[in-house]
Amino acid sequence: MGKRDEVINRLRGVPEGLPSVEEVRAMLAADPTLKCVVCYARISFDGRVKDAHGIEDQHRDMTDAASKLGWLVVYRYTDNDKSASKESVVRDDFEQLLNDLTAGTTPEGYPVHGVMAVNDDRLYRRPSDWERYLKAFTSQEGRVYHDSNGVQDLYAEGFEIKGLVGVAMSLSETRKKQRRTRNSHRSRALRGQSVAAWRPFGWDDDKVTLRPDEAKAIRQAVEDVIGGASISEITRRWKEAGFITSRGNPFQYQTVKQVLVNPRLCGYRQIKGELVRDGDDQPIVGEWDAIITPKQWYAITAKIRERGHGAGVPRGGLVHKYLLTGILRCGNVLEDGTTCNNKMIGIKANDWLKYQHAYMCKKTVDGGCNKTYKRGDKTDDAIEKLVVAKLEKEAASKAKDVPDWDKAEALERAIKSRNELERRWHDDADTDIDDEAFFRNLPVLERRIKELRIDQAKHEALKAEAEAAQEDIAKSWDSKTLAQKREAIKKVLNAVVALPGGKGNKTFDPELLRPVWRTSE
Repeated sequence: MGKRDEVINRLRGVPEGLPSVEEVRAMLAADPTLKCVVCYARISFDGRVKDAHGIEDQHRDMTDAASKLGWLVVYRYTDNDKSASKESVVRDDFEQLLNDLTAGTTPEGYPVHGVMAVNDDRLYRRPSDWERYLKAFTSQEGRVYHDSNGVQDLYAEGFEIKGLVGVAMSLSETRKKQRRTRNSHRSRALRGQSVAAWRPFGWDDDKVTLRPDEAKAIRQAVEDVIGGASISEITRRWKEAGFITSRGNPFQYQTVKQVLVNPRLCGYRQIKGELVRDGDDQPIVGEWDAIITPKQWYAITAKIRERGHGAGVPRGGLVHKYLLTGILRCGNVLEDGTTCNNKMIGIKANDWLKYQHAYMCKKTVDGGCNKTYKRGDKTDDAIEKLVVAKLEKEAASKAKDVPDWDKAEALERAIKSRNELERRWHDDADTDIDDEAFFRNLPVLERRIKELRIDQAKHEALKAEAEAAQEDIAKSWDSKTLAQKREAIKKVLNAVVALPGGKGNKTFDPELLRPVWRTSE
């Protein structure tokens, strides 16, 4: 458990040193004026340090205030790093507070005579939460409430309306801040300035200069993923290298994917999934140093989305340990004259053998015939040589420039049409374009522009892959990961039929391996 979690746990539940429920009830019998109160603390953003100091300060202030009022704090509720203005955020301790107020006691059985918060906006920022809180609070008579304005009477006539006005003002101010923040971000993005709140992985603290070791890791990861490596492999590699995120956390699959699809890598900026563009509709290049080229960024985003059917989520999730598992098929002819054709599996070889793994047909109980066995290292080597030769042959035949994108003029016309429509709509002297005509035609043009940009991005990715295909395949093969090699093999091979033979001391015969090549589509 981290230090922050320890602080949060300490500030949640029954305070340390509190008398037992029986002792508290005896104290109430002796002094009926004693108030048993609960404290609620919340903060939307825990800060970059993530040490829970905000809620710790709130609970300290409430404890001091309770002591001065002669109240006894019997329970503490804490929602750290949680917004009260977003409907999608569930505040677990706030929900528990409402339940406990309705029940009249804490989970341990302490009575609840009142609530304390440093400010009312810690408790609620939306009208629905205010109404729920007020209903739970007033479900019993005589309760007290204390915040920065002192003791408040929530039972007073008109207080419900007063509270709603306060919520409305708070919500309005929140939205103003959000709007100012969005406008500020967009303005800075249009100027090509960095708007990152944290140091982006790959760059130094100035968010402009590259951090060499991280930038090198990103560059290599981009090349590998375009070449077929999985994000899971990149995640494992970064963990082994000791890389951590800018917030000091270990890399996970999703955080690695976010790094690799970020247009910042090639100097671009994006807001809500759309690249920030200038008046000529060209992507604005930021002031920070780029790690990869725009072509590479288009290629890797296309590759990741292709794998996840648009969501960037890898298919399946099965990670193979051996190169040809599932690719090799048993070619043994059975007694009825048919071929077994079962997918062979990779296994660890016996310790006394000179090789470390082998491939075999499954046992009869698993649907195989258990008659074909192949030495792993020599089988892998034979198939790799065949595949490399095939890839080099295909690369040589395809080593021609991808033709220029033929829809550039169509995109330019669509953009000009949209700009002209907006100009005429804003021109008071032009009475032909009213609101109805403008909003009827604008979505059509926006949809056309979006479709053309998607097609342009696919074309850029195709160009990047074509350039990568012209590299020295044999030279780069050994540096590929297992997943990259398997993907390359499956691009050119449907399967490899393995005929029986080669078990024990028999000489390995590559002729017993028959590749089934994919035909050109």
